[in-house]
Amino acid sequence: MKVTWRQLPTVLFEDEVLDKAFSRARKAADRVDDYNRVFRTRKQLTRMIQTAADIIDTLFKETVQTWPSLDHSPQFDLAMIEACVGTDDYRHHLSMLQWGGTQVLRIATQNTRKIVRTAQVELMHEARREAYGRIGSILGRVGPSLKWLNEARETLKALPQIETLLPCIVVCGAPNVGKSAFISALSSGNMEVNHYPFTTKQIHVGHFTHRRLVHQLVDTPGLLDRPMSRRNAIEQQAIAALENIGSLVLFLLDTSEACGTPLEEQLNLLEDVDRLLPGTDMLVVTSKADLLSPRPEEWDLVRQEEQAWREAGSKGTPDLPLLYDEEGRPTMSATEDVGLDALRLEIVRRVKAAQHVDPMKLPEGWYRKDE
Repeated sequence: MKVTWRQLPTVLFEDEVLDKAFSRARKAADRVDDYNRVFRTRKQLTRMIQTAADIIDTLFKETVQTWPSLDHSPQFDLAMIEACVGTDDYRHHLSMLQWGGTQVLRIATQNTRKIVRTAQVELMHEARREAYGRIGSILGRVGPSLKWLNEARETLKALPQIETLLPCIVVCGAPNVGKSAFISALSSGNMEVNHYPFTTKQIHVGHFTHRRLVHQLVDTPGLLDRPMSRRNAIEQQAIAALENIGSLVLFLLDTSEACGTPLEEQLNLLEDVDRLLPGTDMLVVTSKADLLSPRPEEWDLVRQEEQAWREAGSKGTPDLPLLYDEEGRPTMSATEDVGLDALRLEIVRRVKAAQHVDPMKLPEGWYRKDE
């Protein structure tokens, strides 16, 4: 099931639910017409109680059905929910709404039965007041869950929209090594930037399309740019989420150390990331090739080949020569646009090679019913 947090409707608060239910109940009572006072009062009050209960039960059920089921959610979404709001709390507060709807209907049945069984108008009104009081008490217990869901909705809306069925390249490295510049240069259109609900950092998501297949580039500052000892449990959970979506890890090194982080620390971080995302292919790339001294030998050749490919319409997947640094690592310059096209095609090839397509396997979240 695809999670689209931004499309979740607003969750009403306790007083808003009661106002809506009792307002609709009064309107329902106004439509009752009977010349006999006893029968008219009985019909009006039973309709008021039943209408109020039905409105609340329907509202709660619709809310529960609208929120994604954790049992059918992709592993990436489960990990992000756990990191942001907690899956146990998520289940608990939705179950409180289910419980509340059931209790309200039970109260309606009990008190309408009292009204039907008496011919005294005052006892009928007393049963209606009792029903409203008990319903209000139930809403008082459900109220904290409504508030939690409202706050959780705002938190989850900030999560990045990542398609788990599309290739995803996790871009990482120490701070200021050029991750955002690289993603911006490689992306077609503006990057999507989201605040992490669990840190003060941001997440950057860029996209590029090759032969009609969209590739996602995800930069996660605050998670993969510092040692494990400085990460809290929530951030480690978010890293686990990345392991479930990554088709390729692209680790950027700034060997010029213009980023402010010594190369030795960057290499230690590389080992950390390799341990954190063990099941994902990794490509180590040197960024800021324009700052290398001397510049790579193939600088002019790569620039010419890339320019010729672009002028020809950027068609196909040719073997454009990669730019390499003195250590034999692929390199590129996002500021001077050299080595980017060749690296993009290398990413496409690596991602394709990493895909294991089983034509008989359904996408995650889809289910086949055995005949």
